[in-house]
Amino acid sequence: MEFVAFERKLQGTGASRRLRNTGKVPGIVFGAGEPAMIELDHNALYFALKKEAFHSSILEMELNGAKQKVLLRDFQMHPWKQQVLHVDFQRVDETTRLRKKVPLHFSGEENSVAVKTDKCLVSHVATEIEIECLAVELPEFIAVDLTGLVKGKSLHVSDLQLPAGIKAVKHGNLNPVVVAVTEPKPEEEVVAAPAPAADDKKGKKGKK
Repeated sequence: MEFVAFERKLQGTGASRRLRNTGKVPGIVFGAGEPAMIELDHNALYFALKKEAFHSSILEMELNGAKQKVLLRDFQMHPWKQQVLHVDFQRVDETTRLRKKVPLHFSGEENSVAVKTDKCLVSHVATEIEIECLAVELPEFIAVDLTGLVKGKSLHVSDLQLPAGIKAVKHGNLNPVVVAVTEPKPEEEVVAAPAPAADDKKGKKGKK
């Protein structure tokens, strides 16, 4: 994805506030050299942030007529307005190694034995994982094929088939569940209570 940024000369809280009032967003680009203060068109950035690829892929930024590869690192939103307050990018090249959370795209669960035959319930416990790789190898997402799901066995991070050069970041010895498979609960038979006999009702009314 490509976007255009402009050099930002004025800094400080007041300057940033005036910039936002004109429909711009202050930002910074760091890494591989001196940090650069930038500004971007708010609406263009706002709609770009709604796209999954803008968060998890290498972007091409045009600044002062030159293009450079960057990665979205952080952004701040207004507490209640639909307004981007600030954005951070990191310059990357062929040697940059990074850690980044990427989304998981699931497919095939409806064709698995767990769902098709055993009528199990499938829950997507995690929708993204943190990976480590070279910046140029960063995938937009990790594809997860669920056709092999079976009853009684959930899918963990270690079970994911990751592309070459990509490895999952593990925190200690944790191997978190990505997809949980649970057996359906047996349906409980509801037995209606028998209605009282008509003679019993009359007998109760006659008693004082």
